[in-house]
Amino acid sequence: MNSSADGTLEDEDNMKSIFNDFMDSRFKRLVAAAVLILLSIILMSGIYQKWIPRKGKKLTIGVFAGSYWDIENGYYYRILDDAIEEFQKVYPEYEVTYTSGILKSDYSEWLAEKMLQGDVPDLFFVPADNLAAFAGIGALRSLDNLIVLDRGFDPGAFYSSAYQTGRENGVQYALPYECAPNMMFVNKTILDREGIPLPDPDWTWEEFLQICGKVTHSTDGTGVVNQYGISGYSWVDAFSTNGVELFDEEGKSCDFTTPQIGEAISFLERLQAGNSGYNVSGRDFSNGNVAFQPMMFSEYRAYKSRELSLKKYSGFEWECITMPAGPSGDNFSRLDTLCIGLSSRTSQEKAAWELMKILTCEKKIQREIFDYSEGISPLKEVTESKETADLIREGTGSAFNMDTLHRAMEKSVIPPRFAGYEEALEQVSTAVRSILESNSNVQMEQIIWNRTINNYLKTRR
Repeated sequence: MNSSADGTLEDEDNMKSIFNDFMDSRFKRLVAAAVLILLSIILMSGIYQKWIPRKGKKLTIGVFAGSYWDIENGYYYRILDDAIEEFQKVYPEYEVTYTSGILKSDYSEWLAEKMLQGDVPDLFFVPADNLAAFAGIGALRSLDNLIVLDRGFDPGAFYSSAYQTGRENGVQYALPYECAPNMMFVNKTILDREGIPLPDPDWTWEEFLQICGKVTHSTDGTGVVNQYGISGYSWVDAFSTNGVELFDEEGKSCDFTTPQIGEAISFLERLQAGNSGYNVSGRDFSNGNVAFQPMMFSEYRAYKSRELSLKKYSGFEWECITMPAGPSGDNFSRLDTLCIGLSSRTSQEKAAWELMKILTCEKKIQREIFDYSEGISPLKEVTESKETADLIREGTGSAFNMDTLHRAMEKSVIPPRFAGYEEALEQVSTAVRSILESNSNVQMEQIIWNRTINNYLKTRR
């Protein structure tokens, strides 16, 4: 009896042991299965977020194809794509799209059609010439409240003139994305041959005239002048470097009678007289026969690059320097800026603002302008960094003095961009051309044309 009982107890213990082992292994399998299911859910969730279209969370961007600076460029969308990727790291629920292939020449018309259709992108790139018009018709949303409420946003991080480009009638409608100042390009080969040193950054109109006079002569012994001082220098350059402010902000009036304008016109007369009636062209500069020509810094970057250096300005050594200052002005450079604005109709204001900040304020994205575009960043810290200096020098193959660029940006100016600005400028251009072609008293002509221009502005309104 005892041994039978002992056997029964032993069998029961064995059964319990087997059951416990089974339950233990089953538990482990269940746990493992649960972990696998959880990992699968997480993985599929990630794949869903990446590949399945997001419903109800969409942002659209208005952008044109190619370079803002009208230079061959196959990388323009790269910066935008990288910015979108950065945005979606923080806001993965958003699908961000843009329409590609719209030419810059068609872009403004395309935007206008979108506005008429009520299908405006949430945010869109705004050329400086279009900002006043778009703001005037209510297409752009004011950024003032967003700026005030965003403690991390610093307007002082931008070059002042670049930031002011996005302002119209006291309201900030856009942020600067990319810019370039107008600078003076100099044929160093000519100056070296004539024994003339490169002008100092604070050079003046008088020094400019002296150098132009020295280099303008025959170089082949025939007595026929074949080398000149300047091409492409316009009344706009003279007015801006002499502190002229032609119009009020709204374009309702013009003061064409100021002494600064009289000084600029007299200077242009002296400059033209040095060419003995010959109309010096950009082709003359390209052929190496002209000492100076104003150009955008974007053109300097493009045609100093290895890719384009053989296509233009390749027969001589050249650099860019500051613009010469007038007696009532300074070494001012006119600034062209591409901005980004928010649509007044966007329903995604917060998200659109965050994406706009990545495009304009994120240093990582702004540095890419020096890799994939020809302009410069409006962020001072990015443009004035050693990394940028090294990149520009490597890209242009020259020992470019970055202080020249910094001076140009700090002293850059922007004209008022009211609706009809280009037409008003044409009126002034006609006036200046008429005065230069006549032998009349400059001050009297200023008074006459002042009346004509203001009558035009009143009629336009």
